[in-house]
Amino acid sequence: MFLSLFTIAFSASTVFASTWPSPPEQTTIKLSPSEISASRASAPTLSPTSNVEGKAFDRIIQIWLENTDYDTAARNSDMKWLATQGILLTNFWALTHPSQPNYLAAVGGDTHGLDTDDFYAVPANISTIVDALDTKGISWGSYMEGMPFAGFQGDRYVNQENGRNNYVRKHNPLILYDSVTSNATRLSLVKNFTSLDQDIQRNFIPQWSFITPNMTSDGHDTGLPHAASWTRNFLTPLLENKSFNANHTLILLTFDENEKYPTQNHVFTLLLGSAIPSALYGTHDATFYTHYSVLSTVEANWGLPSLGRWDCGANIFQLVANLTSPRYVNWDVETKNLYFNSTYPGPLSKHRYQAEWPRPETKEACAAGYGVLEQVKRAWGEGEGGRKYTWPYPVDEASGNNVGGSATRAGQSVTVASTPSPTSIQFLVSRAVYDAIMSWR
Repeated sequence: MFLSLFTIAFSASTVFASTWPSPPEQTTIKLSPSEISASRASAPTLSPTSNVEGKAFDRIIQIWLENTDYDTAARNSDMKWLATQGILLTNFWALTHPSQPNYLAAVGGDTHGLDTDDFYAVPANISTIVDALDTKGISWGSYMEGMPFAGFQGDRYVNQENGRNNYVRKHNPLILYDSVTSNATRLSLVKNFTSLDQDIQRNFIPQWSFITPNMTSDGHDTGLPHAASWTRNFLTPLLENKSFNANHTLILLTFDENEKYPTQNHVFTLLLGSAIPSALYGTHDATFYTHYSVLSTVEANWGLPSLGRWDCGANIFQLVANLTSPRYVNWDVETKNLYFNSTYPGPLSKHRYQAEWPRPETKEACAAGYGVLEQVKRAWGEGEGGRKYTWPYPVDEASGNNVGGSATRAGQSVTVASTPSPTSIQFLVSRAVYDAIMSWR
């Protein structure tokens, strides 16, 4: 067994070998216990509210769990029960591996080549979904279980009683962006579960929120049975809570990535909450979606501009697409040869570093139909995107990333007929072996 795994690893490392420049050194933020204690006592928290009506929902709450294959989640009894309370998205895909690039992309629309969980900060001229939300005064915030205080920028914070991993920065998407961390008001909106409890009690839950359980609760350090049980226990009372699950609330429950890295990155995802008509409880939606679809859905729901990244062409949740005028038609994507288990070269890549940040798409109306955010245009100017951002899924022909797929709709078709990416070879190895392969690239 060891020999076969070693042979696979050696062969893959040979395929991956290339000459890429070394990325710049990154600086990790570490605070001493005394600094954390002082900051905890003085860090401000804000809980603004708003009431901007959307097409299908007036509030969206995202909850992310960790590292689980679709079939594994689908067999779990707690996940099965939760599926009876809403819509199961049977064709939902994560974007790459490891965890951090999925979180990064979920709010900014691109991985920018990120292929590690290392400490990175995205420059302030790269916009996020909160920039779009701010254009209409839509309240937003995030809640991180185990984070010591609002706006904490350290790499991690362990459980002070047992020393276990608790909060980790890599699972906190907004804190990865300088456009958030350079703004004291925005930092005060990146809060912990103490604030979540308080905001529920005071009816201060924002219209857009991102919830990350700690490393125990989300299954990262414990596995799916624990995460699924925690999630059911967490959500069951909250589904009945009118402060959390107010009228027209959409709750998205998903996983950052699957467990078996070299296989197709298909993840179990549910739509829950009062925005789901009871007639749709226990139903399935087989439309092709990715984490980028959450961005395009939020934009279409509230009439927001695109970031000009992969949100530009991403399919919109049918729940919202049905209410657009004219009605938006989603792409049918052939996923047989698509894996979404690697990323392309870029400025955040450790293994295939390219210094230049790709320009966003600023000429198109994008999927939501409201054009591109004005501050993006001001920062980057008018022009075509540096990647195929109008496509329904991320693809990069130059590096062979996610090639071999096709998409069609209403007489239109797009195809990338090429040799699949080397990292898309379908074989099973352990996470440790895969990590070793990646470190040799």
